[in-house]
Amino acid sequence: MAKILITNASTRLAQHLASDLATEHDMRLTDRAPVSEVPGFTQCDLGHDDSTNSLVRGMDAIVHSGHVDPTDSVSDQIDAATRCTYNLLQAATDEGVPRLVFLSSLTLMHGYDENFAVTEKWRPTPTTETSNLCCHLGEFVCREFARERRLEVECLRLGDLAWDGAPASTSALYPDDAVDAVRKALTADVSEGYAGSVTAWNVFHIQSAVPNARFLTATANRQLGYEPATR
Repeated sequence: MAKILITNASTRLAQHLASDLATEHDMRLTDRAPVSEVPGFTQCDLGHDDSTNSLVRGMDAIVHSGHVDPTDSVSDQIDAATRCTYNLLQAATDEGVPRLVFLSSLTLMHGYDENFAVTEKWRPTPTTETSNLCCHLGEFVCREFARERRLEVECLRLGDLAWDGAPASTSALYPDDAVDAVRKALTADVSEGYAGSVTAWNVFHIQSAVPNARFLTATANRQLGYEPATR
């Protein structure tokens, strides 16, 4: 049973992941703000100090989300996406955590025409919209750590989460498919990285099998074994 740390514990996705993965792994959750009634919760500011090192010490993997709190100020959101992500990865590197799964967003690829067959080899098209920009900046920090340090990063660009039977967009992602993608990313032996190279930085597009699906998930299927449920 692996020890897994999940950040952004206040979010619905983090709690959903922790609940589903708890049958297979020893789960710890964290957030910069206090969160009540969440098992295994530890509050941490993700500062550049020993509290962050203590948080990640002994973990086998970390699931870190680039989706920041939209109620924070713009500067605080960018700070969380950059400085806090840097501190988390620095601590993970210091403590010998071998893998981090970064949860990004397929909105980074929305700049392309919907008729294009967009894959992970295409460049992101970030905008100045704060949540979109934060995912892009978080990816940048993770990529540089993966390229220069002893840490493997599996970057999952998630589609639009469809909770509680919400109408599905062409890039929709149902919660059970999101859990399956993270589960596979935590344990997969990934040999082919970004743009076909062998690297510690690997990007995967993750969405559900909905009508007129906008993004291809063939890379995630081939390398992670990700198979979205047919609906």
